[in-house]
Parts: sequence; C-alpha cells; structure tokens
Amino acid sequence: MDQRPTRADVVDSVLAALADPTRRQLLGLLATQGQATATKLADGLPVSRQAVVKHLAVLDAAGLVDSMKVGREVRYEVCPAALDTTARWMAALAADWDRRLAKIKRAAEAAEQDTQ
Repeated sequence: MDQRPTRADVVDSVLAALADPTRRQLLGLLATQGQATATKLADGLPVSRQAVVKHLAVLDAAGLVDSMKVGREVRYEVCPAALDTTARWMAALAADWDRRLAKIKRAAEAAEQDTQ
C-alpha cells in the first residue's frame, strides 16, 4: 500500500520546518549558493556544524532539501516541490480570503446605499 503524504501533511511539515529562523536562513543560503556542505553553511551562521546538520535533517524530513554524498562530503540543495505545494496552498487560502473580503465590501456598500 502506498503511504505517500497528503497535501496537508506536506504543508504541515513545511510550515513546522520553516517556523525556525535558522532553518529559514539555511534554506535561503542554499537557494543562493546552490549546493553546500554543512560545514560551509555553518561558516555563515552563529551555530555549530552539528546544529546545522540537525536543522538540515528537519528540512530534509519536510522535503525542503535533498542530500547527496560526493566522496566524503554530504552536499545539500533545495528541493522546491514541497515549497511549491505549500505556496499553492497559501495562494488558494489568500484567494479565498480575497473573495470573502470582496463579499463583505459589497454588502457594506449596499447597506450604505440603502441608508442614503
């Protein structure tokens, strides 16, 4: 039986992973640098290499980064699929709120017209 995560599972794990500012910073560094090792990423952060590895494991579990072994190094890179899924969910949520607010605005404008 296929145990692929649902869209809600993906969104939940992405939002949980991105709740931490260090993980957001790591994702940003990877987005600008392409591939990088934990050691290289730790050089630009106020945390240890071991902490960076733990943060990368959370990002990996959320589907936000991929790791690949090249010789003795482990290189990480951004994997955009989970982020794209989350962005589409957020866009749909925003569109729903826009529709609701437009409906409220129309109702308020109609009520104002009725009182004049």
